[in-house]
Amino acid sequence: MGMSEGSHHDRDRTFALSQRANELMRDYGSSATPRAYTVWYTYVSGAQPLMNDAIKRLTAQNGCLCDSDVDALYDTYIDGRRLTIAAEKMSASVLSEIEAITEMIDLSLGSTAQYGESLRALSHDLAGAALNRVRIREIVASLVATTREVAANNRTLEARMRESRSEIESLRETLEATRIESLTDPLTGLSNRKHFEEMLAKIVENAATRPVTSSLIVLDIDFFKRFNDLYGHLTGDQVLRLVAIVMREQVRLSATLSRFGGEEFGILLPDTDLDTARGIAETVRTSVMGRELVKRSTGESLGKVTVSLGIAAYRPGDTPVSLLERADLCMFAAKRGGRNRCVDDRTPIADLSRVA
Repeated sequence: MGMSEGSHHDRDRTFALSQRANELMRDYGSSATPRAYTVWYTYVSGAQPLMNDAIKRLTAQNGCLCDSDVDALYDTYIDGRRLTIAAEKMSASVLSEIEAITEMIDLSLGSTAQYGESLRALSHDLAGAALNRVRIREIVASLVATTREVAANNRTLEARMRESRSEIESLRETLEATRIESLTDPLTGLSNRKHFEEMLAKIVENAATRPVTSSLIVLDIDFFKRFNDLYGHLTGDQVLRLVAIVMREQVRLSATLSRFGGEEFGILLPDTDLDTARGIAETVRTSVMGRELVKRSTGESLGKVTVSLGIAAYRPGDTPVSLLERADLCMFAAKRGGRNRCVDDRTPIADLSRVA
């Protein structure tokens, strides 16, 4: 049997997408790994628009897509679907368990109703005249048997309810762990881009009604590609973890700390004015610079890591996009100005744009 015209079209499209994905993987320096191919194939298929925006941003900034970028994109935009499916399965399991409990309760209610009918019938018989001893014995035996049956059903229901409570609690914990995993960057343990974007939207929404403004810090590791190229991606991962550790140590708990790009991090600071945010950014910058990077396998010193930071405070009328863009412009200005520095949005936007 020959292939239909639609099947031919699907096959040709898949082949074309595959070729284009391979070309982009080669052109942008990604290693020929299954993850890289999946990321680029998803890109050319247009199945994940948010991921496409992130790739355009990274390639415009760095001119390439390194393996750590590929890993971050895969974990955030592709593997996240696995977590969503897992969450859906957990929800289905909870619903199934609830349905089983409902059936048990229905059976118990039916048994109880039947017991009530039996009691009424026996009560009617007992009210009758001229009952002999044999009939009374029969009525009592019937009452005892019915009572035992209801008691057994209730014990079964009670045991099943205890089992279901334990099962639902276990499923709830698994579902919560899956939810947290879906919002976490697996390499650094910070929030991922999805959670960052959700919290950024909340901060912008709430900032309009707060007496104190809120602020955003965008942080980018200087010469990160050089670490990867010179020492390998394991060392690059070590650099990312070092920055994440410093952020956790130096920034208060109410902030949202995120890794939302390859080597780009965000710090969301609710109810924090620009001067305070600038002070936090400087603390993070100097703390990172004060750490010496050591290659774990050899103990060799790899020198200092530095970061460039951009700080923007909410302004009336800001959207999540405009606030992030302004912080980005400040970060790029810090890069162009010599790196290892902080720039805030008191610098006129026109000047930031020229620098960036």
